[in-house]
Amino acid sequence: MAAAMGRKLIDSLKSKEFRDYLMSTHFWGPVANWGIPIAALADIKKDPKIISGTMTTALCLYSMVFMRFAWKVQPRNMLLLGCHITNFTAQSIQGARCVEYNYLGKKDVAAPTEAKKTK
Repeated sequence: MAAAMGRKLIDSLKSKEFRDYLMSTHFWGPVANWGIPIAALADIKKDPKIISGTMTTALCLYSMVFMRFAWKVQPRNMLLLGCHITNFTAQSIQGARCVEYNYLGKKDVAAPTEAKKTK
């Protein structure tokens, strides 16, 4: 059973349709886009003072537009949809961190700690 499934997988990977998919913008567009959510995920552990609220908002809106596009285009581009779901989630986390730091008083709490480091 597993051998038959393995053979079927290998056959589909060798197919002309799969090779055509790998050579299309339907594949390479989303692959190139993955840099944005990967960078956002890497920045989650960094200091919130470096977060740009304007850029974070723009990236959330950008991802919402392209999530809809990925769903509506035929055939559906699930790789692009997954990329933008991930990006929207990561940017939302960054946005929440930005709001918390800049508008909910966390900046004032962080300032004395930084003052102690400079002494």
